[in-house]
Amino acid sequence: MEYVRLTKENLEKEHICCAISSNNDVQVTSKKAWLAERFDSGLVFIKSVERGKCFIEYIPAENAWVPIEAEGYTYIDCLWVSGSLKGHGYANDLLGACVKDSAEKGRKGVCILSSAKKKPFLADPKFLKHKGFSVCDEADNGIQLMYLPLAPDAEPPKFKECARHPHADGAGYVLYYTDQCPFNAKYVPIVEKTAAENGIPFRAVHIVSREQAQNAPTPVTTYALFRDGEYLTNEQMNDAKFLKLAAK
Repeated sequence: MEYVRLTKENLEKEHICCAISSNNDVQVTSKKAWLAERFDSGLVFIKSVERGKCFIEYIPAENAWVPIEAEGYTYIDCLWVSGSLKGHGYANDLLGACVKDSAEKGRKGVCILSSAKKKPFLADPKFLKHKGFSVCDEADNGIQLMYLPLAPDAEPPKFKECARHPHADGAGYVLYYTDQCPFNAKYVPIVEKTAAENGIPFRAVHIVSREQAQNAPTPVTTYALFRDGEYLTNEQMNDAKFLKLAAK
């Protein structure tokens, strides 16, 4: 497999998701705009040259859009290999490239969000443990912070207190989200419209800055849905999924 690293120079011409065919789709344009603003903060995005979900996105943890204390670490936003590209060792390639790059930059280690049991859009804990990662912190909702130290005296990363006990103020549904996930640009407005049409209390909090993300009341900032203050899921909702959830 050949890989390509996204840059400001090639971002517009490169394809970033096989599930979205058009580069003019709002989901693609919002994600590419988010990426373009992160490159100067050290973000790295490496993907397969083939169209498909096969990429890794990582950034110095000091600049990550998550509420963690991990100075000197690299934080992996997303490691995703799926569909026909699974089972060929590409996840090993991508993770290995991240670890090698982090070591060369003198980073203390690498960290990433996961969970005790595999959850949608979070890294597989079994794969991470196989690659030498271990759990260094866990929030009340079961979201775990896993790390791979690269320095013998590296202090493990940890969640900020605001994320260790996830909670959202207000009754009804509250959604925290960022533009890091391309699907949010399409589906958050759909859920907002669906909730309004069905008289379901719903409020979306669009996280638009690193500072806001690093102080969010949830370890997952890309998509975190709450009901009556309690955390529900990090799985993106469409209209049908949301109505099914609200009917329970």
